[in-house]
Amino acid sequence: GGRSGGARRSREMLDVAVELELDFLEAAFGCKKEVAYTWTKPCTDCGGTGGTRATCDFCGGRGQVYQRQGFMTFSQTCPKCHGQGSMLTSTCKTCHGKGKISIEETIEITIPEGIDRGQRLRVGGRGSLGQNGARGDLYVVIDVREDEAFVRHDDDVYIEAPVFFTLAALGGTIDVTTLRGQKSIEIPRGARDKQQIMIKNEGIKGATSSRRGNLIVQIRLVYPEKFTKEQEELLQKLHESFGQDGQLHKGFFDEVLERVKGWFS
Repeated sequence: GGRSGGARRSREMLDVAVELELDFLEAAFGCKKEVAYTWTKPCTDCGGTGGTRATCDFCGGRGQVYQRQGFMTFSQTCPKCHGQGSMLTSTCKTCHGKGKISIEETIEITIPEGIDRGQRLRVGGRGSLGQNGARGDLYVVIDVREDEAFVRHDDDVYIEAPVFFTLAALGGTIDVTTLRGQKSIEIPRGARDKQQIMIKNEGIKGATSSRRGNLIVQIRLVYPEKFTKEQEELLQKLHESFGQDGQLHKGFFDEVLERVKGWFS
């Protein structure tokens, strides 16, 4: 177990991570993208040693130094060679003593439909190359730019629909833009601000899901910034025509007043 765990850890050290930012629709529908990243391989000029090396004279090449206290012996990493057991006596000019060289590469990857922010794509065998010939993997970490109209939550998508106050009062049909075109939806009579209407299966098919989410249309009531004199008169007549119903606030606040009356002088 320990040996395979160590091999796994050394392999993970060869993995390379790169961030990729996608547009909302690129993530929703999937696409092909070019990814630029940097990986390393052992320097061929020095064989990955970083230059000419000599055995550390402080620890005798063990990488550890031992200290005796009473009947106990403690070991610690050699402070001179930092546990490597050898020291650089001359530095390789190709890799400047690092023992490895960096390679910049660009590859094209396929982004699956419905990928979301924070998810990772693994491209096998595209990471860094180790001394023993093992090669790590490339991990592409996804970020998604916010859209001006659509907001994603899991596989559901939200969009706001500006609805004029008279249309909301009377009810009617409006065309809304979904991820896949336009759809007509029914605005119920007396629709409220922030009321939501669901269109099934018009959301996103998640990368790990077999079905599509829903599109939720949220109503935003819109009022005109100003009325003409004629419009104002019409509204006033309409308001008066409701009689008692137009004075709802009075009944409400009269009830509240009865409750608070005894508390103020």
